[in-house]
Amino acid sequence: MMSAIPTHTWRALSRGDLRRETPKGLDALWLRGMGLVRRARTGPRSFLADAQRILLLEKTFSTLSTSRFVEEASALRARFRSGRDAPNDLIRAFALVREAAWREAGVRHFPVQLAGGLAVNAGCIAEMATGEGKTLTATLPATIAGWRGRGCHIVTVNDYLATRDAQWMAPVYRACGASVAWITGESTPAERRAAYAADVTYATNKEVAADFLRDRLLLGESRTLAGALAAAPSNRARLSNLVQRGLECAIVDEADSVLIDEAVTPLIIAGNSPNPIQSRAFAEASQIASTLIAHSDFSVNFRRNEVTLTPHGLERAQIAAQELGGVWAGKRRAEELVVQALTARLLFHREKHYLIQNKTVVIVDDLTGRVMPDRTWRDGLHQAIEAKESLEIKAPKDTLARISFQRFFRLYRRLAGMTGTAAEESAELWQTYRLPVVVIPPNKPSRRKRWPDRIFATAADKWSAIADEIERLHATGRPVLIGARTVAQSERLSELLTQRGLRHDVLSALRHDREAAVIAHAGEESGITIATNMAGRGTDIRLGPGVAQRGGLHVLAAERHDSPRIDRQLFGRAGRQGDPGSAQAFVSVEDDLFAKHFRWGRLLGESPRRPACPSSRAHSGKPAPTAPNPNETVGQPSAAKQSIASSLLAITLTRLAQSDAKRLAKSSRQAVLRADNWLDDALGFAATPV
Repeated sequence: MMSAIPTHTWRALSRGDLRRETPKGLDALWLRGMGLVRRARTGPRSFLADAQRILLLEKTFSTLSTSRFVEEASALRARFRSGRDAPNDLIRAFALVREAAWREAGVRHFPVQLAGGLAVNAGCIAEMATGEGKTLTATLPATIAGWRGRGCHIVTVNDYLATRDAQWMAPVYRACGASVAWITGESTPAERRAAYAADVTYATNKEVAADFLRDRLLLGESRTLAGALAAAPSNRARLSNLVQRGLECAIVDEADSVLIDEAVTPLIIAGNSPNPIQSRAFAEASQIASTLIAHSDFSVNFRRNEVTLTPHGLERAQIAAQELGGVWAGKRRAEELVVQALTARLLFHREKHYLIQNKTVVIVDDLTGRVMPDRTWRDGLHQAIEAKESLEIKAPKDTLARISFQRFFRLYRRLAGMTGTAAEESAELWQTYRLPVVVIPPNKPSRRKRWPDRIFATAADKWSAIADEIERLHATGRPVLIGARTVAQSERLSELLTQRGLRHDVLSALRHDREAAVIAHAGEESGITIATNMAGRGTDIRLGPGVAQRGGLHVLAAERHDSPRIDRQLFGRAGRQGDPGSAQAFVSVEDDLFAKHFRWGRLLGESPRRPACPSSRAHSGKPAPTAPNPNETVGQPSAAKQSIASSLLAITLTRLAQSDAKRLAKSSRQAVLRADNWLDDALGFAATPV
């Protein structure tokens, strides 16, 4: 079996080199087997055992005077910096960081946090439940990486978390003799250079990758800094503007979001390229698209987000193009312009995929619900949407450099991460990044109750039932957090609650500036919070006085996501750190998930004789009042219980649709991975962006 593996593949696997062709056939089987062995060797049991060894040193370090503590930190730092550290030094180092956290921040790492830190230090993805304290956990491996002297990047999902976590943990790092800094979108080049020179640097994936691309542009065609200086010594002044000192170590927070969900997102450095003729062409394409007729002139594949012109539609587009001339002279170019205009009209919707702010199209992140004002769609799509909305059409910019996040993070010499949900993607994380997933048990057993999904025939029935359920839970004093997938959905629910006189907070792309404050108060008595998608990740939700006795926070998903992993992340906001809580999803067969990924679901919703109807209608109105059951969790539905048949139908439809969505998403990531590997082979080296 081993002889069937090519020498270059075996060498790449043994050294963890990620810049190679994706294994196939026997190579893929061997790689999968290696992943199983690695996960078996890096299970939580060994890390929890080492965590107990660290706890035994608590008395040793707690009795040290300040001066002796500093001496111990300096000695350990020197040992790791010179590469002379032994396995026992890691145990002592973790114990020292734990004591520093107690002295500087008043907290000590729990055993499970120590185990998570050990897993990250070993080059794994540590899955730790929501609320288990990943911010504090990161200080353990980050301090060790910082001591080694080559820099450690802690990658977060937004500027707020990068700043908050760095400022919060800075005293801990400094007590251990490590410097810390952070980078945001507003940081100047000088500030970035100083931040990257620190032992530990907090920044978003976008900022770190963008700085990498800008540095590559400064290096030009040279492979390394030394090569650039040798090729043109006169470039020394220009090269002094480089901000990064290399990609040595990265610890990715919310690793599932960054390494999986955003894996194929291209980061592009672009330059201005004014072209009024091209801008006018987008407006003309929008006018042509408005005259075309569905089915007759074009077809839409909502599952794959594709628009295709029929022969009749192509003929009509070409006739219209002949009258325009200019860039319309090429038949292929004319078809591309019209298809892009149709795509903008049919597949991209205002207040779902984008907003209009100050007469500008601003993209909304489909995964987090956050606005991304500094990003634009490529290949003319952004301009097509501007034309659709009758806004000023800005000329597309020339691409100077680009790289996918998937390719970028594979450039780090040492990579690890943390997240609340990773087990579902363990195979892909190993295949793509060689990162085994280690599931760390919670510090306290979970008390969250998972209520059965409720299914409805129409979206209108679903939203009415959601409002009824919120009103019912609100009357019990329990706080409710509602997860909506789009801005439009959050605004629609907000109107329904306003009509019923229910005070609430809305967190969406329209109100992103209040994100942390809104989420932080979501656990207060009788609170109602509507959050678009996963906005607020990383912000702790603490229960208000008396809320635990009422059943804790209830999370209500207004729609299922394409990935069950994201559903689990949302549900994990309830019942944190052993608190009571509950979670439930309300779904309609008209939801986007079923419309795009399970056609039978749409047919079921349109059928006058569908098995889910009686149960769905039973829940569309307000439940009849009943006497409370002392054996039930406070706030748990007791009056209008869903039938077993309807619950099973909801589960079946959801699993089929999510399975299809997951298959498509993984296929897209694999296609980008193959393209990345091809670029590496074609260019002869891995670090040059294209």
